[in-house]
Amino acid sequence: MEMDNIFSQLPQDIIHQIFSRISVRQVIICRSVSKILNSTLSSPSFTHLLATTSPFPLLGLRPPHRHHHHHDYHHQFHVFDPIQTQWLHFPLSFLPFPSAHPIASASSLGLLYLWADSPPSSDSNNNNKSLVVCNPLTRQYKTLPQLGSAWSRHGSVLVGSAHNRLILLNELAALYYSNSSNTWLKFSSNLPSKPRSPIFLHDSIIALCDVGSPWRSQWKLFTCTLENLQTSQPWNTLEKHEWGDVFDILKRPRLLKGFGDTILMIGGLKSSFSLNASCSTILILRLDLDTLEWGEAGRMPVEIFRCFQESSKFKVFGGGNRVCFSAKRIGRLALWESNDKGKEEWRWIDGVPGNGDGFYRGFLFDARLDASP
Repeated sequence: MEMDNIFSQLPQDIIHQIFSRISVRQVIICRSVSKILNSTLSSPSFTHLLATTSPFPLLGLRPPHRHHHHHDYHHQFHVFDPIQTQWLHFPLSFLPFPSAHPIASASSLGLLYLWADSPPSSDSNNNNKSLVVCNPLTRQYKTLPQLGSAWSRHGSVLVGSAHNRLILLNELAALYYSNSSNTWLKFSSNLPSKPRSPIFLHDSIIALCDVGSPWRSQWKLFTCTLENLQTSQPWNTLEKHEWGDVFDILKRPRLLKGFGDTILMIGGLKSSFSLNASCSTILILRLDLDTLEWGEAGRMPVEIFRCFQESSKFKVFGGGNRVCFSAKRIGRLALWESNDKGKEEWRWIDGVPGNGDGFYRGFLFDARLDASP
């Protein structure tokens, strides 16, 4: 009661300025202190102010493919806070589905996308899935129109950083969600092979495709604007003669968004050009889309790479200035971070929840209290 009296006597904009200087996590805790604080710190004017002054960058986990013994994954969203170096868990019990699997986010918009089983219907053979968009902090959600379960198994979910644009992509087709009509619009994609780690950057989709033979991979970058995709025009190859053998030096490359007009390409650095060459480390390359020039952004230290050396495959997720790596039997994540001056730092993330097959998958998630589905 005494605290309520103190805050009731202060102008609201003063309270806003005071609490905008603490983290989103601390704001959530303060909301439960009193009714006045809950009301004041839930107002649209404050949540918008907080979103612009207190970023909350997180690394979100996707559920493991083998989750028979990980039922908590159906009801929780596990995230790692790299600034505070701790794991957080957002309940998903507010979603009215038997299970929900986080798979992507509109990171800068603070929204989370999940695959969920569609509600039961009179159709006994109901194998449909629904994409659900929600804000796990405010527990608001929206269910998008149903889709066949094949899309949840084989389609890549791409979310644009601006205007909350949503695309599902596979080798043959692309679905674009129209918010105005609440429908999926279908277009032909006609890619030369299954797209690997496609990303949605501004108004363009960029993906790696293997144009080689069954015996030897040959990776190339393909790009298509959203406008061209809707008119079923062909994809363009993003290449430059000066790049030389940039795609030949990496084993199993994959893409992530960088900062601004850049993309990251990550893969094992081959020790030679032979067919089954071993890797000496894992390399992070950065492509500037304005100048179309590649540069080295990071190189995994030898002491960390030793843990990945025995695994023929590894998983990568993140983007911007943070990239996570996982592999079988390691039981933890390796994290690469880069500061504004380009200085890189490598560290381990321990305590990863739900150790399934050891392959941890995930995505960036910037938590926001003002994000609405």
